[in-house]
Amino acid sequence: MLNEKRIILMTKMASYETNDGKKNVAIGNYFRNDYIGWQVLKSIISATVAFVVVFGMYIFYNFETFMTDIYKIDLVDYIMHIFSYYLWVIGIYAVISCIVYTVRYNAAVRSLKVYHMNLRRLADMYKQ
Repeated sequence: MLNEKRIILMTKMASYETNDGKKNVAIGNYFRNDYIGWQVLKSIISATVAFVVVFGMYIFYNFETFMTDIYKIDLVDYIMHIFSYYLWVIGIYAVISCIVYTVRYNAAVRSLKVYHMNLRRLADMYKQ
């Protein structure tokens, strides 16, 4: 005999597995600090690339004034100034990405707990 509650639960679980389940299982395979650290590291690398690209575009846009002023400016001071901007950008980006990936990890773990609870309920339904 078909059990309607069991069919509804199995359909709900199958829908979860095909949509958010794959992503959440991949996140859930990591420890919390490992996942967040890895994602923040990837964010820092991408922010570094973005900073270099934006700085390169700035230099190319103002290339004429940069070349005329290159002998007038103190290069060490200029590089330290750019490096301080870089550290600010990376710091802010790392903090934001840490918050975002912490929220994502916690949501995935909560979702997986609900999924495992549904698995236990399904197993109990089969025992009855």
